[in-house]
Amino acid sequence: MADEGTECTDAEMNTPAYVRKEEVIEGESSHLLSWDEWLREHAAQLLLFARQQSRSPEDAEDILQDALIRLARKEASGEFVGGQEAWLSYVFASIRRLAVDYGRKSDRRQKREDEACASERDEDVYTDPWFSSAAADEELKQFMEMQLRKLPSKFSEVIVLKIWGEQTFQQIAETLEISQNTAASRYRYGIDLLRRALRNKKNQF
Repeated sequence: MADEGTECTDAEMNTPAYVRKEEVIEGESSHLLSWDEWLREHAAQLLLFARQQSRSPEDAEDILQDALIRLARKEASGEFVGGQEAWLSYVFASIRRLAVDYGRKSDRRQKREDEACASERDEDVYTDPWFSSAAADEELKQFMEMQLRKLPSKFSEVIVLKIWGEQTFQQIAETLEISQNTAASRYRYGIDLLRRALRNKKNQF
């Protein structure tokens, strides 16, 4: 049996954990939902709206998640104004803004990938005969292999995958978990370093 003065009211027992006590008015039932309850009630309509605003189902899920994280952080920090009744409008607005940002990022990423593909079509510009075992003598091959080992691994691994592995920049990007543009840039920079080493060797004779 509870001690006198410590007995909980029905309102206190049924109040969600995140609701402050001062928000519960004695004699009135609280209409606030727990976070999980609120999500169950509104998730479908929020996801539908996110899909209408985004370019793919995957983007829609990411956008919705980001919007909900923004809301949760504002609530946790005490910055959110309007109470739970304003949550839905806030998330809808966040989804719309995030969808625009995602679209812009996607456009920039596509542009970089297109540029990487274009540079791949011109890859012959960065290929020298000494990469071919039929065109290079043993001494030169050993020299270039030694120079390749001297390169930072981020450059040498792209060169090896591209030339000896016969991989496209897209495949290299997937293997190394980098963008196509980064793979192409590292390849070109590494090849330039090897060319300099080759020119220096030739100038010694």
